[in-house]
Amino acid sequence: MEDQTWPARPIYSRRRVLALGGAAAAAAFLAACGSDDDESDDNSAPVGTTATGDTTAAPVDTEAPTPTETVAVDTSAAAAAGGSNAAKFGGGGGDGTVKIGFTAPLTGPLAGFGEANTFILDGINKLIGDGIMLGDKSYTIEIIQKDTESSSDTAASRAGELIADDEIDMMLAIATPEMINPVADQCEANGVPCLSTLAPWQPYFFGRGGDPAVGFDWTYHFFWGAEQLVGVFVSMWDTIETNKKVGLLCPNDPDGNALADPVTGFPAGIAAGGYTMVDPGRFETLTADFSSIIGQFKDEGVEVVVGIPIPPDFANFWTQANQQGFQPKLITMAKAVLFSAAVEALGDIGDGLASEIWWTPNHPFTSSLTGEKALDLSNKYEDATGKQWTQFVGFVHALFEVAFDVLSRAGSTDKQAIADAAGATNLDTIVGPVQYGAGGVPKNISPTSLVGGQWQKTDGGEFPFDLVVTNNSLSPEIPVNGTLNPLA
Repeated sequence: MEDQTWPARPIYSRRRVLALGGAAAAAAFLAACGSDDDESDDNSAPVGTTATGDTTAAPVDTEAPTPTETVAVDTSAAAAAGGSNAAKFGGGGGDGTVKIGFTAPLTGPLAGFGEANTFILDGINKLIGDGIMLGDKSYTIEIIQKDTESSSDTAASRAGELIADDEIDMMLAIATPEMINPVADQCEANGVPCLSTLAPWQPYFFGRGGDPAVGFDWTYHFFWGAEQLVGVFVSMWDTIETNKKVGLLCPNDPDGNALADPVTGFPAGIAAGGYTMVDPGRFETLTADFSSIIGQFKDEGVEVVVGIPIPPDFANFWTQANQQGFQPKLITMAKAVLFSAAVEALGDIGDGLASEIWWTPNHPFTSSLTGEKALDLSNKYEDATGKQWTQFVGFVHALFEVAFDVLSRAGSTDKQAIADAAGATNLDTIVGPVQYGAGGVPKNISPTSLVGGQWQKTDGGEFPFDLVVTNNSLSPEIPVNGTLNPLA
């Protein structure tokens, strides 16, 4: 990697905010996101989902694996790879077994992040059913999924079990920094290759104490960066006529504290965009009463609200805001309204909520494993589950794309060879290119595209709301298919 001077704080000139797109990153932004503190030990489910106990799987129509279940391989039919991946499947798998650990929150407030896992694993099982070729040998693949239960402590212990007891060859991890960082730290300490996604890359890297000049030896991550989130949201606000007063809705957790930091967080981007921030302070996760925050927003004339609460907290806030007559012109929420179920649970007041968008059926990318386009994969998900497509479908599928490409290029189950192959990844996936260290980011990071959009009520459609892309200012390769509208 070329020598890189990393700023002590993000550079948030207006031009810079709108031009960033994932190349040169604001190093300190969201750094505190990687704390090992639990997001919540509560096992209540996100809005629109259910969780009835420690072994309840992600809320999908088909039965999901239990938290410690070894995913069975269907050897009756292997799908032919139709993409550009290095992986070659077949040979019967008689030369040994590759064990892959897979951690995800299947229960608790973050269970929605694992919503697509059963569907993805069903497809992967068919693909690997006759083994995978590593060099001139064919190996059976055993995927062992464990539930992190939306707890950082549990994530660390599950990772430890996979490493010590199951003796995995590779780890995969998804969800927020609270779920991924403890897993990655365990892998780094024990010399186990780890691939992860679904958390902004700065809290993953800097939250773990990463040094851009050195990086990590065993752990690699692909996802968009915090500077992209700032750029997308500010660009969206500019399309709606407002008084430029922005209310900050941030919890007292790693994500919220980092986003609200006056030097390294969102306030700098708000100011650079010509907006004024109204910050009522942090609220505790799973707060029941948001009256004081709503009252301050009303008193100070807030017309835009931005934040990063978990779905149950945003549902409480937005329901109470409507009851108390608070009517902003625009809501842009990271994390809180990613799930269609969370928006549907709000009913009519879900119409017009805006968010960052990582992946949609209209993204112009193709799976390197199967040759399927984004639309093909999302249609399969809807047909198989009866549920609306979700952004997690694309990224969890892409995680396995990268995993099999890395394994195949490693040519063996040697952990050092796998880690070396991970660092050399250059793969076009269903979420776009993955190439670690490209464009000046740390060697363990590959930023992905980010656009902005809005949940809009359908007129007699199959599902109550559609998530449409309304702003592609930072990722023009992603097509826009709607217009951002002010809230009614």
